[in-house]
Amino acid sequence: MSIRSNLTGLYKLSQEERLKQVAAYAGLTTDEIGALRDSLALDQADGMIENVIGRYALPLGVGTNFLINGQEVIVPMVVEEPSIIAAVSYAAKLASASGGFQTQSSEPLMIGQIQLLDVSDLNRSIAQIQAIEPELLAAANRFHPTIQKMGGGAKGFEYRPLAETPVGPMLIIHLLYDCRDAMGANAVNTAVEAVAPLIEQATGGRVNLRILSNLTDRRTARAECRIPIEKLGREGVSGAETARRIIEAWAFAAADPYRAATHNKGIMNGIDAVAVATGNDWRAIEAGAHAYAARTGRYTSLTEWSLLETEVGNYLQGVLDMPLSVGTVGGATKAHPTARVSMKILGQPNARTLAEIMVAVGLAQNLAAIRALASEGIQRGHMRLHARQVALAAGAIGPQVQQIANRLVAENNIREERAKQLIAELLESR
Repeated sequence: MSIRSNLTGLYKLSQEERLKQVAAYAGLTTDEIGALRDSLALDQADGMIENVIGRYALPLGVGTNFLINGQEVIVPMVVEEPSIIAAVSYAAKLASASGGFQTQSSEPLMIGQIQLLDVSDLNRSIAQIQAIEPELLAAANRFHPTIQKMGGGAKGFEYRPLAETPVGPMLIIHLLYDCRDAMGANAVNTAVEAVAPLIEQATGGRVNLRILSNLTDRRTARAECRIPIEKLGREGVSGAETARRIIEAWAFAAADPYRAATHNKGIMNGIDAVAVATGNDWRAIEAGAHAYAARTGRYTSLTEWSLLETEVGNYLQGVLDMPLSVGTVGGATKAHPTARVSMKILGQPNARTLAEIMVAVGLAQNLAAIRALASEGIQRGHMRLHARQVALAAGAIGPQVQQIANRLVAENNIREERAKQLIAELLESR
């Protein structure tokens, strides 16, 4: 298994040549190439949200070198922070040396929550609702026939009695809803709205909130990778020493919530970038991820890194298992022209495959970050790439941007004030 296309040197090419290579890889049409250059018309934006006054553009790049379940994947990523795409592409290359990423995902079950109050006996209320579950499922499945034709829809119920809350006892009813290729927020919310009156009638209680949960712990994705130890060494530090430092860095995040917050933010750098590129709700994904990281009552690392010793060699092994509620139909995924192109570059995956791609990107991003932290420190490479942003902020234009950035890096003085001085020197020398 190896990377088929020759996209590993994209950073060396001009922007136009990069676009040509990705367009050839994905078979993009002229209109689709145009959507990457000018992503969203103002009238389209006006139809997507309220009170539109303009558009706010972010860079769209591609993560390369990904081998996921034996298949090459070029990953569109929308992000403003330098070094993220470079880092994730390098980590993916490391993983490809031993088969890339192995992924899997659960059925796309979402949870709709119904808050029942003003009942004196929570267990009795549970029994009353259980007695009418077939009727409730029928009511929940009255809508969204397309999802049902695909094998989805309301599947069952779970019950969470909360005997002590700030407003007294309440019963939380979970409706489990298979969303298929939809993210599912609208379908789930419609379903819980439909069953709420029936629950009130059966129990004599009062329903307050009925809405989906973004802690989608029934809709998860998992990625694993193994990196040959000898591939991890750099600049006088052996692969074995680097692996040890990476595991120590992970252990820090596993034990300390202050470190875990930054550790997990690095994971989401990659996942959010793919979510934005494909028109998915990155805020819902973030909420679910961080809630899942704290599901035991203590916030901890989403990933796990360990040393794997085998007869054929030693490996650094990484695992990321987390909730990922994403959709490939409806919403901005279909409404936004660039999101549609991003989906085509990805090979038009279904929702579960998209979640598996995203969790692989998250694991790669985590590897890149903790490897840098455990060896040279995060700032060296990041600030080198950040220099271009500093040059732009100082007013550099065209070829000046890279020229000023190179000087800033060479001087190890990546500050806007220095960039302005260098621009002034350039202008004076003309």
